[in-house]
Amino acid sequence: MRTAGVDLAAEPDGTAVAILTWAADGAEVTGLVCPAGDDAVLAAVRGAAKTGIDCPLGWPEAFVSFVGAHRAGPVPVPAGPADRAWRRGLAWRHTDEVVRAATGLVPLSVSADRIGHTAMRCAALQAALAADGVDVDRTGAGAIAEVYPAASLKLWGLPWRGYKTARNRQALRAVVDGLLAAAPWLRLGEHEAVCRRSDHALDAVVAALAARAVALGRATTADRGVARTEG
Repeated sequence: MRTAGVDLAAEPDGTAVAILTWAADGAEVTGLVCPAGDDAVLAAVRGAAKTGIDCPLGWPEAFVSFVGAHRAGPVPVPAGPADRAWRRGLAWRHTDEVVRAATGLVPLSVSADRIGHTAMRCAALQAALAADGVDVDRTGAGAIAEVYPAASLKLWGLPWRGYKTARNRQALRAVVDGLLAAAPWLRLGEHEAVCRRSDHALDAVVAALAARAVALGRATTADRGVARTEG
């Protein structure tokens, strides 16, 4: 089996794609592209049994309905104590709440944070894949699955925070050390050096590992009915 992982950003400079090839004795990183443009992402998905993408695959249903109604004119909104809960329903998806409950982590809001720019690129990639006949079921049942590398690392009992950006190289190296110690069957090979200096590359590898968990039915999942549109 081959799985892929994509640490997606709005632009290629912050995007990385990893390919994991699985055998009876473990897995090897057989491809790593960083930075990665759309062509690299699309090729990875087409060549893998499952691809984990670190990006929201959709927007909250309540947010989509609210924006549509607001376009037509003023919409009724709650006042008082209910206001915060109402805005939370617009900002976070069911999947985000599942992640929050399972890990204690609060995902970025695709409706209200800058990750929305990345989600726009992701939507365009999904459209390109669908046009080629690739199953882009947002529940994870098809070729792609939404994954969250930091949450995966935390659930696996590994270092999971403080390793982002070039200022935190020491923390990044600690994450790589922890991952290799916990998974001695994982071979980074010639790509280990870039994983130790780029959090995007490491997150892509973790996303590919999470994709394997999804493919084997060992991943925490959200309600498929809602995830079919929200991701």
